[in-house]
Amino acid sequence: MAENDSPVASDTEDATPTYRLQEQVGYILRKAQQRHIAIFSSQISELTPPQFATLAKLGDLGECSQNHLGQLVAMDAATIKGVVDRLKLRGLVAVAEDNEDRRRIVVSLTPLGRDMLVQLVPVAVKITRDTLQPLTKRESQTLLKLLNKIS
Repeated sequence: MAENDSPVASDTEDATPTYRLQEQVGYILRKAQQRHIAIFSSQISELTPPQFATLAKLGDLGECSQNHLGQLVAMDAATIKGVVDRLKLRGLVAVAEDNEDRRRIVVSLTPLGRDMLVQLVPVAVKITRDTLQPLTKRESQTLLKLLNKIS
């Protein structure tokens, strides 16, 4: 699609706009996401992408409240709770009450979770590279910049 082309095109100004699904942002993003998930799943079978994102963010932060962690990895409260519960059952994260606010749950990596993260980060880097493989380096940088701008 050229820069000035509208995703909803018409032959004349009075005509009903033509809707081409394959030109719609949601459809294109969904297809790109499906491609990425297929690549991820073929290389990391022991975690889901949300589980990996949770471990990766905890690796960055050390520990974090469960609600704030959900915000940082773009998950609602119910979703992050389920992800944390599953990771806890596998011994990858620990949860504890905050010493200052007992209503707050603090999540941190366990040694097993940290070891798994160390093993999987190079794989995750490869997954990103494989996902972006059809693009040049400059196109990849532009895509990531634009996606961040609309997210």
